[in-house]
Amino acid sequence: MKTFFVQGLSAFLGFTFWGAGMVKLYEGHNFIQWIGPPWLVERLAEFDLGLYAQFIALCQIIIGFMLLTTRYKLLGGIMLIPMILNILMVTISQNWRGTPFVLAFLLLLNGVLLWQYRDFFKPILQEEPMINPVRKAPGRTWQGHLVWLAGLGLCIGSVSVSYFQLTLAFTLAGLGLILGILSIRVDRIFPI
Repeated sequence: MKTFFVQGLSAFLGFTFWGAGMVKLYEGHNFIQWIGPPWLVERLAEFDLGLYAQFIALCQIIIGFMLLTTRYKLLGGIMLIPMILNILMVTISQNWRGTPFVLAFLLLLNGVLLWQYRDFFKPILQEEPMINPVRKAPGRTWQGHLVWLAGLGLCIGSVSVSYFQLTLAFTLAGLGLILGILSIRVDRIFPI
């Protein structure tokens, strides 16, 4: 039950930020998402922050993909902290109402996710190697990493495709997501 909860929480946070990043960069903001204004890049461009907004959207895609595919949920969860705080600062500086509360809730959910991996933080915080690992990390293969990277590449590549063929862009993003999710199965085919 605990594993299902952690996987589900990671997938929820991943979809939230992956979709939020994709919708900001897709042509005409035609993408599935539930949070974040799709017009944020245009809004921040008025303050000469358009490139910054595009960078944030790209980071949302990468971090969201890490969490959504659950292959790198610990690293994605760690990277999500400064991402949420960055977005929080933008919303506060723009005097948006309600959004800071949603972001605080997402930060809380991310904290719950990271709490599940608290055993991994002791060696990082004490800057020493883990002598007796409390939990064994799952075996990852370079083939699985390559499949995952190919999936991420398809998702990011679909953004530029969306400017001339939206259906193909959705197909590429979907295939990328499927590859990212299946990368864990590739590890089982090619064990370490």
